[in-house]
Amino acid sequence: MATFFANLWDSVFTPGTTPALLLAANAAFAALQFTLAALLIATYSIHFVILSFLCGALWWSINWFASELKMAQEKEEEAEKLRKQGKEGQIVGHGEGEGEADDEGPGTDTEVEERRAEQDTVERPTVARLPTDLPVYDPTPADARMRDEVLQSLRKSGGATSSGASSSLRPQQSEHMRQRSAGDLSASGRK
Repeated sequence: MATFFANLWDSVFTPGTTPALLLAANAAFAALQFTLAALLIATYSIHFVILSFLCGALWWSINWFASELKMAQEKEEEAEKLRKQGKEGQIVGHGEGEGEADDEGPGTDTEVEERRAEQDTVERPTVARLPTDLPVYDPTPADARMRDEVLQSLRKSGGATSSGASSSLRPQQSEHMRQRSAGDLSASGRK
């Protein structure tokens, strides 16, 4: 029992899944399912059914992930073995074909050229272009008249100049606003 807990503690710091970690996780999920079932029987609450379903889904997903991780590690180990065997085969087989022509082996210039030709024939994604037959905005005489009226009223009120920019940085007050603010100041001085 002590070795199990020691292995469990070590598995926390070990990358990947270990048998001790999977055993502990499965035992914890089984205990949680048992507790949720007991609470469901004791209270008849739908909440424990939902929690039990969520617990089961999480339990299944963790075991699925662990099995996928194990299969990926096995494939990686197999690929590593094949790489080592391939390197050993290249070293042993390197001197065997010295009398043959150089251009007959894999990776020759013609194969490279063929690969480049294949890559050139691959369709490249096209860039979306705007249609060229879009109508150009041509204001009607009524639109032009309305625009001129708005610009004239802005010029009269001092809101815009002929260039369309504000005539000054400070907002201009009308005479009525000046009198009103002066009246407010004199009224506040009387109190």
